[in-house]
Amino acid sequence: MRIVMLGAPGSGKGTQAQKIMAERGIPQISTGDLLRAAVSSGSELGRRAKAAMDAGELVSDDIVLGIIRERLSSPDAANGFILDGYPRNGAQAEALDRVLEDIGQSLDAAVLMQVDFDILVKRVTGRRSCSKTGKLLNIHFSPQSEIDACLEAGGELLQRADDNEDTVATRLEVYRSQTEPLIEFYRARGLLRTVDAVGDVDEVYRRVLEAVGEA
Repeated sequence: MRIVMLGAPGSGKGTQAQKIMAERGIPQISTGDLLRAAVSSGSELGRRAKAAMDAGELVSDDIVLGIIRERLSSPDAANGFILDGYPRNGAQAEALDRVLEDIGQSLDAAVLMQVDFDILVKRVTGRRSCSKTGKLLNIHFSPQSEIDACLEAGGELLQRADDNEDTVATRLEVYRSQTEPLIEFYRARGLLRTVDAVGDVDEVYRRVLEAVGEA
């Protein structure tokens, strides 16, 4: 299973990628995790990435692509991978195609996690963590009993600073302008699989597996 996960912030890409990794043994490849690991390793690409980050600059596409190439060439990715958060635009998607061709691999599918934007806003702005237990909750979607359990245990519902409506609106606008065009990119290649990403985690997981022919 070699797939790219597509979808707006809060659509559940990471959650489903982690579930596939846990149950199928296929690595979830996140650019953020890769960059942190490369910096920690002190590799040449890691040093270049660190220099850019220390200077307050974005890490260039060629550095990110080089790190991804190394990761996709690792033995544990030989039987499949889940790319989460990359590519983010058409240029990156075309570059990824070239890398995959170079290493003799190809994508099986691009999975679009489809969620209405008003639900996405509630998913992100409603996220809370219990200060007592660390449990992740959502004031719009979590059962009231789970929220009450946190409060009754003496906990507080904590919200991340960037989980506010203004920040979410900006992130969704960036997604619309830069990442949404990837939908047509992969549809034109016959790789797009659209999944209704509203529902409980296990239900959505079943839909993802069905979409990629792995159910």
